[in-house]
Amino acid sequence: MLASTMICGAAVAVLGASQAAAQTAPAAPAADQTQVEEIVVTGSLFRRTDTETPSPVTVLTSENLQHAGISTASDAIRSISADGAGSIGTGFQSGFSAGGSAVSLRGLGVSSTLVLVDGLRSTNFPINDDGHNAYVDLNSIPFSLIDRIEVLKDGASSSYGADAIGGVVNLKLKKQFVGVKGSMEAGESDRGDAEHRRADITLGYGDYAESGWNVYVNAEYQTNGRVSSHSRGFPYNTQDLSSIGGLDNNTADQALTTATPNAVVTRVSQSDLNNPLAGKVGAPLTTAYQSLNLNCANGTYTQVSASANGTGCKWNLVDAYSQIAPKQKRYAFNGRISARLSENIEAYATGSYSKSEVDIISAPRALRATQPFGGAPSLASSNPGIVLPVYICAAGVNCATDPTHTLNPNNPFAAAFAADPANGAARIYYLFGDIHSGSNRQNEVIRGTFGFNGSFGDDWNWRIEGVGARDNLKLTQYGYLNIANTLKAINTGSYNFVDPSKNTDAVRQSVSPDMVTPSHSSVMSLDGSITHKLWTLPGGDMQLALGAQIRKEVLVNNNQNARLDTWTLSTASAFGKHTVKAGFFEVAAPVLDNLELNVSGRYDDYSEGFHHFSPKFGAKFTPIKQLAFRGTYSKGFRAPTFAESGPRSQYAGFVTTTPPTAFQTAHGGTTNPYSQAYSLGRGVAGNPDLKPEKSRSFTAGVIAEPTRWLSLTVDYYNVKKSDLITSGPDISKAVAAYYAAGSQTAGCAAVAAVGAGYSCNVVDAPDPLFPTAQPRVLIINVPYVNANYAITSGVDVSATGKFNLTDSVRLTSRVEVTHLLKYDLHTATEVQKYAGTLGPYDLSSGNGTPDWKGNWQNTLAFGDKYTLSATAYYVGSIKSVAADTNGSTECTAGNPYATGNAAIAGKFCNIKKFVNVDLNATAEVKEGVQLYANVGNVFDKRAPIAPGAYASAPNFLTTYHYAGLVGRTFKVGVRFEY
Repeated sequence: MLASTMICGAAVAVLGASQAAAQTAPAAPAADQTQVEEIVVTGSLFRRTDTETPSPVTVLTSENLQHAGISTASDAIRSISADGAGSIGTGFQSGFSAGGSAVSLRGLGVSSTLVLVDGLRSTNFPINDDGHNAYVDLNSIPFSLIDRIEVLKDGASSSYGADAIGGVVNLKLKKQFVGVKGSMEAGESDRGDAEHRRADITLGYGDYAESGWNVYVNAEYQTNGRVSSHSRGFPYNTQDLSSIGGLDNNTADQALTTATPNAVVTRVSQSDLNNPLAGKVGAPLTTAYQSLNLNCANGTYTQVSASANGTGCKWNLVDAYSQIAPKQKRYAFNGRISARLSENIEAYATGSYSKSEVDIISAPRALRATQPFGGAPSLASSNPGIVLPVYICAAGVNCATDPTHTLNPNNPFAAAFAADPANGAARIYYLFGDIHSGSNRQNEVIRGTFGFNGSFGDDWNWRIEGVGARDNLKLTQYGYLNIANTLKAINTGSYNFVDPSKNTDAVRQSVSPDMVTPSHSSVMSLDGSITHKLWTLPGGDMQLALGAQIRKEVLVNNNQNARLDTWTLSTASAFGKHTVKAGFFEVAAPVLDNLELNVSGRYDDYSEGFHHFSPKFGAKFTPIKQLAFRGTYSKGFRAPTFAESGPRSQYAGFVTTTPPTAFQTAHGGTTNPYSQAYSLGRGVAGNPDLKPEKSRSFTAGVIAEPTRWLSLTVDYYNVKKSDLITSGPDISKAVAAYYAAGSQTAGCAAVAAVGAGYSCNVVDAPDPLFPTAQPRVLIINVPYVNANYAITSGVDVSATGKFNLTDSVRLTSRVEVTHLLKYDLHTATEVQKYAGTLGPYDLSSGNGTPDWKGNWQNTLAFGDKYTLSATAYYVGSIKSVAADTNGSTECTAGNPYATGNAAIAGKFCNIKKFVNVDLNATAEVKEGVQLYANVGNVFDKRAPIAPGAYASAPNFLTTYHYAGLVGRTFKVGVRFEY
């Protein structure tokens, strides 16, 4: 490990490495400013040549992105060091928003980061992350048209309204283009998978400067292949870490009551012969278990215990079914028309269509399951326990007395209990391995914009812009079990549990029909502003900007399981619409040659009945041209999402939870799957009385250019977010109270005593091995409330160096680092500390909050034809504790992987730091034609082991260590422009 790290460091030092990094240069000398085009920097309404505003902004240029080998907007934005907890990558496949991608600046969540395209909003992904967080899907943004990406790492509600608490990402696309430009590339990993294909082309006509008009069209296409967990091997393909001193959480190779594709049964009584859900719980009729099919590809095991005895087939379900990367396909078509209508008026219109498809494979569904959230307890196949009856018949009802009935070939006890069918039922544990399980998510975004801008009179400038966008999501779910059809298949014997390979497609489709759910979101917005130079101050012209906006947003996120007829299928839904009216202003005052002040504010009025005013103050002081100081203070807000406030909205979110030691002991220890980590849900409904979250933030920084070849910035930030909208802030207390009580009745009473809105929703069936012990609680009802506040603070450092090594060789080095000093959640009774830990576990999907994150890019340019770049990405070590779910930052108590086991918790207390390096080379083979090659993760660094991550991503963090899962990749391509 040490050797590879030293090699990596040497390579970075020689070749350079970094992310598509930060804009760091302070204001150029006056002689150079005349060469700089005026632009509107994100967060301001004014055009300026000095791109270093009072607010810290990271700029990713198309050239930087090319040198880094980045080819998607998602990878570009999520690579910046300020992206933190709650960030969503396409590799995360088990959450509500599986298949989407989003950025979370300052770790405050995707709902607190505003994403703009050319300064205008787009519509949100129709499914909310974690059931309630709204965000723009980065996969829907065309990459080939990006001219630059500006990331404002500061609150900007005074300019843009809600959701800009953590910052703003503004993707600026090409305004005009003439000629033909495109690229093609292909690649794969050194394991022969992760296939990558990409192509784009842009055609443009019309010299805007001469003719006053321009039009271009663009198309792009990309596919990415799957990466299976099996292909990457240990430890990413198993839940058994006993070989390295961890827990063996793979019970599929040792416990007969763990569902696998080889069915296991035991004899029980059946209280209702018509109902397969009526298998009795209590003292078992026998401790003998048997497999219906012992054709075991991975060998067998034998369990001998006081509660279960028998032989079963060994399985590693993660290895057999899980994947690290899904199959992806996306394409887009875009166009823009720009026209100069008169000497003082310009206009434009754009149109775009993008479609992203993500195909996810997951483990098959188990036959034993709880009822759907909101469904009757009688629908649970785990309580009291689903069974195979003694008799089957064509009608599927009253088979015990039907003269045409036959003994059930799936029930090995049928013949012996033909005269006593009530005591011959077979309780079954089974995973439907012959039925494909997963989801296909097709997301299309249609977006159009228009704008007019011009000037009149004495330095009056105006603009009017409009945007309309709609996001249509078609979600197809495979492998989920229809309750009625599954029960019918059991009673008729149409499904073959002994040899599932003999089942017909018609039977499989009946048991598990495809579930197709359409959802959509939309936004329509019209805004305008006018700016005017008021008078001349010693430092320049004082400017005033006034503006207004009206915006309508709609969300229809349909319930995938509205009929409550399917086991384990999500019932999350969200509905809402509102109109937002806003007025805003900005004043820029260069009061001295070396002092610039900026004041802005915005008033937003929501049709739900709440409103908010957001002010911001900024200052920049430049005592000498090589040094500048800057700072901002602002207040902002995040409006409740439709999922949080809509009276028709609901969801049940699930978090991996490990029962306490006393519970595990009562259920025979950790080898019993019933006592191991499981998904505990919290059921919550929309609360129309929620208030907006509020924020206070300030930044203070310095910009320095000590020499002409070196520039750097250092910025401190501090954000306080109050009235947090949270689902069940006392959920950890509720869970602890339930298990501390020791019984179901007392436990549910203890949950209700935690506070208003807390109650048991679903309690699991009794453990068949220990039926008198306390059962697990599966879903706890919790309220949406405004509660608590969070404070996060840290330091951003960025630097750029440009060196002429020889007359023809240049080195450009860019580095960007974020150090998180604090991320604390303050509740009524405690302070939960998240910096450098797996917390907030809920928000981050178990990926945590690294306290160090950075990147470094160095590019060697040989003349004008060749470049060689290396880009290094760094994520610091993360302590494997989660204060929000485990209530502690101590390794033993706070580790979600090994709660209460000091030896194991200590061994897996920290997730190691991760450094990976990408290499990229370009060569201009002829004018307008450039060849390039990229090696991703050149040292094939493996992702550090992270046993505390979500069980659906065992032993790794998808958000920060994804490159270490896929491994070394190769990519070659060509760019051309004529």
